[in-house]
Amino acid sequence: MDPYLGYAIAALLVAAYAGVVYALWRKGLLGPERSLSLFGPALMTKTRRGRSFLDRVGRFSRLWSVVSDLGIALAAIAMGVIVALLLVGAIASVHLKASQAPSPVQAVGLPGINPIIPLGYGIVALVVGIVLHELFHGFVARSQKIGVKSLGILWFVVPIGAFVEQDDADMAAASRRRRDRVAAAGVLANFALAVLFFFALSGLVASSLAPNATGVGVASIEPGSAAANATLSSGDIITSLNGTSTPTVATFESAVALTRPHQSCALTYYSSSQHASITTTLLLGTNPENHSRGFLGVSVYGLTPSELKQILVWPAGSPAGPLVGSVDWLVLPLAALEPMSGPTTSFFHLTGPLSGASSATFWIVANSLYWLAWMNLLLGLSNALPLVPLDGGLLFRDYAASVAARIKRGWSAARLDQFGARAATVSTVIILVLLAWQFVVPRLL
Repeated sequence: MDPYLGYAIAALLVAAYAGVVYALWRKGLLGPERSLSLFGPALMTKTRRGRSFLDRVGRFSRLWSVVSDLGIALAAIAMGVIVALLLVGAIASVHLKASQAPSPVQAVGLPGINPIIPLGYGIVALVVGIVLHELFHGFVARSQKIGVKSLGILWFVVPIGAFVEQDDADMAAASRRRRDRVAAAGVLANFALAVLFFFALSGLVASSLAPNATGVGVASIEPGSAAANATLSSGDIITSLNGTSTPTVATFESAVALTRPHQSCALTYYSSSQHASITTTLLLGTNPENHSRGFLGVSVYGLTPSELKQILVWPAGSPAGPLVGSVDWLVLPLAALEPMSGPTTSFFHLTGPLSGASSATFWIVANSLYWLAWMNLLLGLSNALPLVPLDGGLLFRDYAASVAARIKRGWSAARLDQFGARAATVSTVIILVLLAWQFVVPRLL
């Protein structure tokens, strides 16, 4: 297949989209007060339908006020965490070589552009996260007596999100607390959804999935190596080498380090194709990086199947500690362990109430839950950035004005708002510099 075919198809779709937008503009169907308008390159389709639904849900004003106050606190914490991570990344980038610098596309959290986010699962998770994010804005806005002008969908070739358009006059007239409740509602929605989908995945994996054996999972086999000659393949689990059990990657690497070239070794592994444990004898080759050691020709995953299940069920329970376990959960896509497919699913079998279910269906559901949790966490953290026009930028503006009000008691409300707007502008510039820093600086040093 032509490697540029995908790019050609994408270019044609974008060109067709641009043609449709241009035709709508020529016919006068696009405009701020019309049902179709532009938001940057995205086409906005607006409707007044659905506002009664927002009114019905938002009528529980006391409940939404309490919930959104929690959202304000969570957004402040998330803002501090994400800024701290950007600062750490900026410091670390000074010590990176140009070849080690991340690609700019890795800063874009969009499926199909960011290489670690799968297109199918990513689009579903992104749409769900954005739609519910915007609905929460609408619920809280109505609970705070702030009007909603319209609801709609954003298109750029395909649906990329949704929006709830608040009444600008009502927002300007509202108190800081009421405005902040509306701004924080979206961040709260994404964090709540991330927790919900995380526990749904945790319960599903805990009750229905079991490793085929205790050992290290085979990722790949070097052609012509001793492992290849023994018909070992990716998806198998090595349980012992030369009489030494290998329940962890560290024990496996230690066992390999004790071998010598041309040594005969006993290898026991669980075969995913034969669904049985097999013991065979291998004649090792010579390690090309260390001629005093034997060469098995096996590459294993950094997490064993048992550890991977533990990470999916409860990262805080990882033997390496809760922090390492949480990081492992987040970086599963970087380790090619999410979405789970092919050889990695062969490490497990279904058990419990789903023992007779389709394995393919199970993994579609499990992968979907993981990406729904992952993308909502990403959306919550991203929107908490003190970057205008994100929710975090609006919140930071009011945070700054509130601090100034306690220090400068003689300032008028207009001056406080002006100070908050300037502070938000400064924070926006700083965040943009930090975002660009880790991509640009390593390439300049």
